[in-house]
Amino acid sequence: MLIAILMFDVALVAWSLHLMQEAIEQQEFSLMLAGTLVAMSAAAMMVVYFLMGSYIGYLAQMAQHSYRF
Repeated sequence: MLIAILMFDVALVAWSLHLMQEAIEQQEFSLMLAGTLVAMSAAAMMVVYFLMGSYIGYLAQMAQHSYRF
């Protein structure tokens, strides 16, 4: 699952770079804004993935401790 998310994230970053390059060539502010928003969404997706991974690990650890008693 991690590989698929990383590949999707790399695709988002590549798309955002393409949008920003087109924005510079065409001097278009809206494309630059779109590229920035796509890059921020890629970063946010990675942050949420790592936060949820830590939380799921914490829940799994708590579940193991509850069975010991």
